[in-house]
Amino acid sequence: MGSGVQIVCVALSILGLIAVCVTCIVPRWKVSAFVGQNIVTAQTVEEGIWMSCVTQSTGQQQCKMYDSMLVLSADLQAARAMTIISGMMLTLALLILFAGSDFTTCVQNQDVKPKMCLVSGIMLVVSGLLLLVPVSWSAHQTISDFNNPFVNATQKKELGACIFIGWAGGCLLLLAGGLLCCCSRPCGSSGSGGTAKYYSNGASAPNYV
Repeated sequence: MGSGVQIVCVALSILGLIAVCVTCIVPRWKVSAFVGQNIVTAQTVEEGIWMSCVTQSTGQQQCKMYDSMLVLSADLQAARAMTIISGMMLTLALLILFAGSDFTTCVQNQDVKPKMCLVSGIMLVVSGLLLLVPVSWSAHQTISDFNNPFVNATQKKELGACIFIGWAGGCLLLLAGGLLCCCSRPCGSSGSGGTAKYYSNGASAPNYV
């Protein structure tokens, strides 16, 4: 596996990690929708998975942590666990990828490095899925409530910036993980990776490969 592909995967993974952190921390999953009689308003409500913020027309913003998880919808409750697990798995995958890359000397055994890259690629794919699932679920719930005529216009929300950042970050992680899984070769795939066998008299066995 070329070190150039590994560097690209590291860069994509770092961008994905930034996207996971932004998606998890910034309270911009759902924002107020100005529809119907709610076109002119003095404040904008923004909701995240940890807190909600109210921005006044004067520019002043006030944020408050949720008092209980029970006040959250099911999609945001699941998003808490999934984004945290995604970030932890992504961090571990990056460490394994750094250790198993050809441009580092953390691991001297060249036969182990492809296996480490493969494991890192699988973890990146899982991490990307764990990020895509909650943002897609939240987007589906938000769009359904927006198009539901029985939902009050003042309670309707629009997609926040974190949804789009989560989609972008998840796609980057899937791309990085897919490249690692496809380009990582098993041990012994190259002729130089094998070990020579010796007879009892010290002579090496003939290599017919």
